[in-house]
Amino acid sequence: MSTAEDRVRLEIAFASGNVVGLMTSVRSADALDQALAMAAAAGGTVALESDEGVYTVVLQQVVYVKRFARESRVGFGSG
Repeated sequence: MSTAEDRVRLEIAFASGNVVGLMTSVRSADALDQALAMAAAAGGTVALESDEGVYTVVLQQVVYVKRFARESRVGFGSG
């Protein structure tokens, strides 16, 4: 079972104009980063396991990926 610390939110934009938002493991997000870095030469796909299921991403169709920083708490201070 994973914890919130090893989950990350991604937004993936595609050439078609669609954007997909998902929560995935840090490991899957890192695998996507590595695959995109190598995609210029190889192309192909990468599978991302998310809370909703598995996404198979066609790397040549990805326009950008936004990887959100860990959530921070916003609120009023006690001082």
